[in-house]
Amino acid sequence: MSRRHDLDWVRVCAFGLLVLYHVGMYYVSWDWHVKSAAAGPTLEPLMMFSAPWRLSLLFLVSGVATAFMLGKGSKGFIGPRSWRLLVPLVFGMLVIVVPQAYYELLDSRYPGGYHDGYLAFWWRYLKGDGSFCDDDGCLTVPTWNHLWFVAYLWVYTLVLWIAVRLAPRLMAALSDAAGRRLAGLAILVVPALYLALVRLGLVGVFPSTHALFGDWYNHAQYFPVFVLGYLVARTDGVWERLRAARWPALAVALAAHLGIAVYFSVYSGDITPPEVLRNAQRLLWGIAQWSAIAAILGFARQIDPPDNPALRYLAEAVFPVYILHQTLIIVFAWHLKPLGIAPVIEGPLLVVTTFAACFAAYEVIRRVGILRPLFGLKRRVGRSDPKAVTVTQD
Repeated sequence: MSRRHDLDWVRVCAFGLLVLYHVGMYYVSWDWHVKSAAAGPTLEPLMMFSAPWRLSLLFLVSGVATAFMLGKGSKGFIGPRSWRLLVPLVFGMLVIVVPQAYYELLDSRYPGGYHDGYLAFWWRYLKGDGSFCDDDGCLTVPTWNHLWFVAYLWVYTLVLWIAVRLAPRLMAALSDAAGRRLAGLAILVVPALYLALVRLGLVGVFPSTHALFGDWYNHAQYFPVFVLGYLVARTDGVWERLRAARWPALAVALAAHLGIAVYFSVYSGDITPPEVLRNAQRLLWGIAQWSAIAAILGFARQIDPPDNPALRYLAEAVFPVYILHQTLIIVFAWHLKPLGIAPVIEGPLLVVTTFAACFAAYEVIRRVGILRPLFGLKRRVGRSDPKAVTVTQD
């Protein structure tokens, strides 16, 4: 088994959902780079629906992809993989992410406002100028912002590669054990219990920072999920169990998400919940996290979509789109703000313009050899269309 078109579609849809989520961040009350004048709690229950599982799902699929790539041999793996992850990360931090910090500064309460222009800001950004401060804190520059996922993925990949190189028999034994142990209800209970306990024990001590160092709660949830994807990638029985458990997993996920939504609707703002309810919510979060992932993977396995040209196109486009999308959302949102468009119109307009600009940019990127590695694409061979990109390659 070297191609998993169902997981290719899961990956494409998960990254597409990320674009919708970040457009939503402009309109909710949660802290983000720029905010709409109409920002409020209206969209927050809908946003909360994907919050527990969205990124964990991407790390799990990335673990599966890593298993397929390492199946071709570990000796020539880490160099090309590092090139495809670190080059876009560095380029993104130096070029792509800069407008995000710039417009965040313009949208801040920087004393007297900032008036020196973008190029002057870019130079100070590259120098690591830490003086862009208001009463809410200072900008950290340079930064990776939404590209933290790439940094984490590279670190996790490096650690897993070292383990495979140093202890191949142990990793094979762990894969066999995962296939045996995740049988029956265990496929739903064991990962959910782990994630629930991690949430309960760590989130209050190590809040999410995406800073790599010290971000222990996120590492405790994302790295094991990434490793799990690697361990079960070629274990067909696990995927069949997920397929069989898809409806129970969906029911549990919906029930858990309902409980989370009720909790945050009651205990919002400055209202402090009883500790027992806070802990119950954290347990529900972990349950919702895995049950939603299990349901998505199970239904994808059941549908078992075939390979087709649309999938091949989107599977290659998804990483450049991911790199570009948040910057484009912020730029478009900032320049639409003076028009005073109602959010019910402006929000869909942001979604459409962001996707359109991302794919227009991708059409240029994939045709220009020097741009391809800057956005994580393989070097193009000859004049033929790019080969299919599956989870085995990305």
